[in-house]
Amino acid sequence: MQNSSIRPQSDCVVVGASFAGLACASALARGGLRVTVLEKKADPGEKLHTTGIIVKDAVDQVALLDGLPAELVHRINGVRLYAPNLRHVDLAAPGYYFLATDTPRVMRWLAGRAEQAGARIDYRQPFDRAERIQGGFDLGAAGTTRFLVGADGPGSRVARALGLGQSAKFLFGIEHEYEGVEAADSDRMHCFIDRRLAPGYIAWVVSGVGAVQVGLARRVGGDATAAPAAMAAFLEKIAPLFDFRHLKPASVRAGMIPCGGVVRPVAANRALLVGDAAGMVSPLTAGGIHTALKHGLAAGHAISEFLNGKSEDPGGRFVRTYPRFRAKRLLRFLFDHFQSDALFNLLLGTQPMRAAAGIVYFHRKGVFNPSDCADPGRTDKSIAGGTMLR
Repeated sequence: MQNSSIRPQSDCVVVGASFAGLACASALARGGLRVTVLEKKADPGEKLHTTGIIVKDAVDQVALLDGLPAELVHRINGVRLYAPNLRHVDLAAPGYYFLATDTPRVMRWLAGRAEQAGARIDYRQPFDRAERIQGGFDLGAAGTTRFLVGADGPGSRVARALGLGQSAKFLFGIEHEYEGVEAADSDRMHCFIDRRLAPGYIAWVVSGVGAVQVGLARRVGGDATAAPAAMAAFLEKIAPLFDFRHLKPASVRAGMIPCGGVVRPVAANRALLVGDAAGMVSPLTAGGIHTALKHGLAAGHAISEFLNGKSEDPGGRFVRTYPRFRAKRLLRFLFDHFQSDALFNLLLGTQPMRAAAGIVYFHRKGVFNPSDCADPGRTDKSIAGGTMLR
């Protein structure tokens, strides 16, 4: 048996240097607590499974993003939504924007912020086990801790070890990143509806930081080859608009995206889940960065208050503040069961589409001009061949 006196002793151990994990660790460290982040990768920017889009709400509401270097982001002012027949409409909301990011560098920047606050990040240190002891947990070689946070993704090992809930409903996403090219209308997030290629979700083309991100997500089915095949078909379909067929992607990302809402139970005595591990991803849009940062920070503050004897265990009242996604779970159900390409072709540019787009993209702030509907390939900046590459 190891001598507990020479093993690390933490007030809180956070498993996973994710958006939620780093936000939680930063808040805890600023509260003066001894915080350790266990990260199985050698670098927080390795093997990411996110497109990395940050919404304006996150910039406004999450102070942790203050000072995010301008060179790590590309501002996107609106959405161009394409029906299955490739007719499109431009969507926007006054003052609203999205930030496409150089996500690996953003993760390294967030890790640096956490370390500057006083958190210790142990890289190449996977979570192994958690045994309850008086006043906390024994984590084996990782030492002991008074509180344990699982921020280790939808297949959370912390959740399994503690018997907490796990996501059961997923999308599978795949994304290619093409460097050294630029897509036309780079201030738009180009979103494509197509039930055959992306059932239950969308496909996209986004101009990021020094690269163009092209991807899709779809309901998880039994055929493991379905997503790559759909990706190839998507590249063929959009070739008149954006032709990437003959380019080799600089990187390919793929992974599971929880879309069933917050798991149950999401907490236990002196332990809770945050971020993707908690299923804290919009069931409709699959967006999770905003909620990960916001509730990760809030969890850190709540845990700090508890460990300093100022409040009850946050596994009770606090986790009841986690988002319920009622409206978005309903829209997810409708989209899963009644998605129709013919209906989207018909409704593009109508008032019902405006209302739905306002919920999906702009939190009910969405507006658009139906006269902006266009034929395939037509934009305000028409370019011969439909695509500008350089």
